[in-house]
Amino acid sequence: MPVKKILLGLVVVALVTLWFSLDLSQWLTLENAKAQQVALNDYIIENATTASLVFFVGYVVMTALSLPGAAVASLLGAALFGFWWALVLVSFASSIGATLAFLVSRFMLRDWVQAKFGNKLDTINRGIEKDGSLYLLTLRLIPIFPFFLINLVMGLTSFKTRTFYWVSQLGMLPGTAVYVNAGTQLAQIDALGDVVSPSVLGSLALLGVFPLVAKWVMAWITRRKRYQGWNKPHQFDRNMVVIGAGAGGLVSSYIAAVVKAKVTLVEKGSMGGDCLNTGCVPSKALIRAAKTMREIGKAKTFGIHTQAPAVDFPAVMARVKQVITQIEPHDSVERYTKLGVECVQGEAHIVSPWEVEVNGERLTTRNIVIATGARPMLPPIPGLAEVTHYTSDTIWSLNDLPPRLLVLGGGPIGAELAQSFACLGSQVTLAEMADQLLSREDKDAAQLVEQALERDGVTVLTQHKVKAFQHSDNEQIALLDGPDGEKSVSFDAVLVALGRSANTKGFGLEKLDIPVTERGTIQVNEYLQTAYPNIYAVGDVAGPFQLTHASAHQAWYAAVNALFGQFKRFRADYSVMPAATYTSPEVARVGINEKEAKANQQEVEVTYYGIDDLDRAIADGNDHGFIKVLTPKGKDTILGVTIVGEHAGDLLAEFTLAMRHGLGLNKILGTVHPYPTMSEAVKYTAGMWKQAHAPEMLLKWVEKYHRWMRH
Repeated sequence: MPVKKILLGLVVVALVTLWFSLDLSQWLTLENAKAQQVALNDYIIENATTASLVFFVGYVVMTALSLPGAAVASLLGAALFGFWWALVLVSFASSIGATLAFLVSRFMLRDWVQAKFGNKLDTINRGIEKDGSLYLLTLRLIPIFPFFLINLVMGLTSFKTRTFYWVSQLGMLPGTAVYVNAGTQLAQIDALGDVVSPSVLGSLALLGVFPLVAKWVMAWITRRKRYQGWNKPHQFDRNMVVIGAGAGGLVSSYIAAVVKAKVTLVEKGSMGGDCLNTGCVPSKALIRAAKTMREIGKAKTFGIHTQAPAVDFPAVMARVKQVITQIEPHDSVERYTKLGVECVQGEAHIVSPWEVEVNGERLTTRNIVIATGARPMLPPIPGLAEVTHYTSDTIWSLNDLPPRLLVLGGGPIGAELAQSFACLGSQVTLAEMADQLLSREDKDAAQLVEQALERDGVTVLTQHKVKAFQHSDNEQIALLDGPDGEKSVSFDAVLVALGRSANTKGFGLEKLDIPVTERGTIQVNEYLQTAYPNIYAVGDVAGPFQLTHASAHQAWYAAVNALFGQFKRFRADYSVMPAATYTSPEVARVGINEKEAKANQQEVEVTYYGIDDLDRAIADGNDHGFIKVLTPKGKDTILGVTIVGEHAGDLLAEFTLAMRHGLGLNKILGTVHPYPTMSEAVKYTAGMWKQAHAPEMLLKWVEKYHRWMRH
């Protein structure tokens, strides 16, 4: 470290040590000032310049060193110097002191922080360059974070010193004025009765409401700045335009129609979005066919002998399409038109914060909801374009069963489809980069799924990454890097299931400069608003979940906030968000799991119940899997649940309901469950927790009581 930095550091440490060792803060009390008020006033009258200079320098030093007591010093200055002169002294001293703290932080730490975290700070630095003045002004006006912390953190960024000073001077002035005014009134308190004087109460009230007023003013300034350059229509054709007719778009438009708002739903593809056409519905129809094959294979276990089954794959895919057709009316134009939604087929383009262009027509609207979903990712793997490849969107075009199928990705989509195609007769190889399938789940849950896939004929290759695709002797080959070196896998088709990317391009976000996150989703706040408060985003395009029910959940918040936000806004609540993977066995989870608890260093108790003990599971031949519940130590509050087994997604609902409404395991234990059902597993899990928390001391006394009663 350079000598200059060492010397400066020593000076700062010495001054701070001196402050606390001499207990100088004891002088910064109103009581002390009142005790010395006459003497201090006489001294200030006779030595106005010297007193002002001493106060000014002291305030600068205190602010520069981030010492406690600035608020009290502001009140004290008003009591001693009066409102106007105290305002001048405090305002300039605080700004100069803050700038010195800013410079010290920059000189001592910025180079090290930028070198160590440079990549992560690039986004912050770009934001500072673009809107840094507004950010700082907001922080100065609304005292949410301590000012000393703002000084130190801003010094680590690329913020210009001159700008930092004048924004601080401007931003802290209103708050300083409020404090100084309060100080002038507090100086008049000589007796308890003085506290209820109108002037004192008024000043204290102003001190209390100032942050709220400042927050409202900053929100107004931010809105004005954001909408600057756009011409707002004098009136609107619609209350809401929704872009995308997947789960998020359908629910948003439905809610708007129910409350009699005029809403237009725009969809360039098929109504129902990915879930109906290429996701949830077709995959579950395929999974059902695969399950039938698995059940036929187990028929002998139940004393039933069958002929060797044959898969008619075209018929399987025909039923998949028939299921889509049967469910289609639920999401159809006809149904939503009857509900009061104007449905428009076409490609939407947002041309201003209040205008959407569709098929050459410009629609004006008070609010816009973006629900454009996501698409499968196709990574830039060499040779991928030259081999027969599919995604979860295009796999449904298959007419013939691939004899050899390579699946890339061991997440929910990859695991579900790999197992299904294996049960239907494909020779399936699944390659996953991580050391387990379903990487977000606990290892014991993932291992049961991996074992099940292998029993169904899937070759599972964890810790394997595809390096390239190539052709050799009329064969399509994938080259994989794994723990044991390079491995080649021949295949007839490859299914790429490596995640999904949000659809954020091609409909006007760039024109409005609406920012996206590092994950590529639209950046929204807790109310699901984008950078423009009247434009909302929901579902896969907004994140953080890629779940149909999460999209519908967000849609309620977006629609209600858009239509009634001027009266009451609601923060999107993700505290209880269930999810399920429909492999066999299923994996269902709500809340945290052991992996997340460990990562968060959160102490939990784990209650484990093996489903192999459940009567109904044994009778059905489904006696495998477990329920695992996480609770705080000594409490029955449910923090998270993981279930592995048949109908795990259905069993999860009772835990989800309990978590949502604050019901603990004792309440579940006290609820009657019908016998014999799979739902009893939920009650037995609660019983396992109760058994582990039995009142041992009380039971010993009860045992003595019963012994005494037998004599």
